[in-house]
Amino acid sequence: MDENESPAAGEPEAKRTVDGHMKWLREFAISLAISVFIIVFLYQPVKVEGTSMMPGLADQERIFINKYAYRIGAIERGDVVVFQYPGDPSKNYIKRIVGIPGDIIEIRRGAVYVNGSRLVEPYVPGPFRDERSMGEIVVPWGSYFVLGDHRNLSSDSRDFGPVERKAIFGKAVFAYWPTGMVGKLR
Repeated sequence: MDENESPAAGEPEAKRTVDGHMKWLREFAISLAISVFIIVFLYQPVKVEGTSMMPGLADQERIFINKYAYRIGAIERGDVVVFQYPGDPSKNYIKRIVGIPGDIIEIRRGAVYVNGSRLVEPYVPGPFRDERSMGEIVVPWGSYFVLGDHRNLSSDSRDFGPVERKAIFGKAVFAYWPTGMVGKLR
């Protein structure tokens, strides 16, 4: 190989190695900074604890929540949200939004009615339903009515009432562990 064919003609091997390491270190630092930004400001990994959201979310499953979603968009019926438990703000719960501010919610033998119409809930299969009833309530402005998908094992708005908007801090968006459960949450 003559001088003109060398990738770095005249440059010592040690300098090329140092430059390569510096480039790798710079790229690693940038990747780490971007990851920290995303986790701190946009997405947060969360471990599901308990079975109240089965079959969609299992105990010990790992998910990402979007902490920014509700700063630019509205909370909607059907969203799976993470919030501070009203009875103890040091605990976080994950539940599904069933009622939004102003809705009239009633539960008759396990069937949820919103503003007089039965709510279609494909995320609650038969074995996860219960026969519990609850009289009509109006969801207060600035609050949301939440239920777990595993109705016969869930502590939710039927027990502690509607959840204030300020307690909701994230929307569950993506499962990442175990690998068999990877995917977008519905």
